[in-house]
Amino acid sequence: MAVDGNWNLTLNTPMGERTATLSLQSSGSTLTGTQAAEGDSAEIFEGTVNGDDVAWKVSITSPMPLTLDFKGKVTGDAIAGEMGIGFMGSFPFTGARA
Repeated sequence: MAVDGNWNLTLNTPMGERTATLSLQSSGSTLTGTQAAEGDSAEIFEGTVNGDDVAWKVSITSPMPLTLDFKGKVTGDAIAGEMGIGFMGSFPFTGARA
């Protein structure tokens, strides 16, 4: 599937630009993997894939406990979409295949 593999993400957040790495594996419509940033790594959950559309969630603890809700689209070796940060709203993210 086009989404499988490793990705380098750039996240536009209320605290400025952040980077993260993402490793994804798809099986049918299910998406699994890990996301890492600033020395912390977490399993993604509620991951889905439908054609080029992807969605997943990841829980973080730094700088505060939050669940990030990603929705995006894969186009070749690029990924882009929106990252929901709970009460703070949604912010864009982009990425490239690593």
